[in-house]
Amino acid sequence: MLYSLAEYLTQFHSGFNVFQYLTMRGILGVLTALVIALIVGPKMIQYLNSYNIGQTVRDDGPESHFSKAGTPTMGGALILVAIVVSTILWSDLSSRFVWVVLFVTIGFGAIGWVDDYRKIVYGNSKGLSAKSKYFWQSIFGLGTALVLFYTAKFPIETQLIVPFIKNIIIDLGWLYVVLTYFVIVGSSNAVNLTDGLDGLAILPTVLVGGALGVFAYLTGNINFSAYLGIPYVPGVGEMVVFCGAIVGSGLGFLWFNTYPAQVFMGDVGALALGAALGVIAVIVRQELVLFIMGGIFVMETVSVVLQVASFKLTGRRIFRMAPLHHHYELKGWPEPRIIVRFWIITVVLVLIGLASLKIR
Repeated sequence: MLYSLAEYLTQFHSGFNVFQYLTMRGILGVLTALVIALIVGPKMIQYLNSYNIGQTVRDDGPESHFSKAGTPTMGGALILVAIVVSTILWSDLSSRFVWVVLFVTIGFGAIGWVDDYRKIVYGNSKGLSAKSKYFWQSIFGLGTALVLFYTAKFPIETQLIVPFIKNIIIDLGWLYVVLTYFVIVGSSNAVNLTDGLDGLAILPTVLVGGALGVFAYLTGNINFSAYLGIPYVPGVGEMVVFCGAIVGSGLGFLWFNTYPAQVFMGDVGALALGAALGVIAVIVRQELVLFIMGGIFVMETVSVVLQVASFKLTGRRIFRMAPLHHHYELKGWPEPRIIVRFWIITVVLVLIGLASLKIR
């Protein structure tokens, strides 16, 4: 919106050309989303408190979580508002990629909102049934995969790039739809599983989102992509603004979500942010790098899968409790220690992912 206005105003003053640069709009995306989150945050928390929209805690969870019952939840709506407004203000709205990521983010956010609403209204920590949740995730995930497949303008948009190995590009054909579906839905659920401690999920999301913004900028620039030896995908540079909005809104939310949390993200935020990371990774052709950088999300998901499989097959549990962060809680680790150590691991994994740009 403001991007189009600035483009129009360039005919009257050349100074407005500065808003044509992706780097400038990316920075503005971060700052706009951050300011929105910081301004709206206190009012939203007050609203959630006034209507008793509080967290319900699992009876079988760690005892340390019982004191968190009643803490305002659905704070992820704050993140979504900041992301959507910032993206619309500073993105080139003629880009199909912008509308795809907004559709996915809002769609998965709506699923999470229904889930959170049922938890609050019915006082049931399980919320939306697993089958219903997965059904609607599949609808949005598969729909997005098909849209991206049928609107692809260049072969590289549906090919798989192998990180750290030069000139290895695999034509996926219809397998692209399958891969995209699993990346979006899998990433959404992985972030949701990680969102169990104060600030645990949001900072890794910010770090991975910021790194994907770097990939988007370089992949969408014909000169940088040629220099680094990575495929050039026209138009994906606009994802820089969206990634910037994730960073800004995430940091703004962390201001209130840091230990001890004043508000929780809820499924409305976790499902949406996970899906957003997944679809961005698909658009910039870095699905495998997302797997590396989002290693914490992967670890949390794998711990749940292993726990369930082990218990069903042998009647024994591998971990004291899954997801993995609960295992360390029951081992006696203080919550801040778990959070910060998971953050540190994410920083390392993101750096490894970024190194794939040069190590080829």
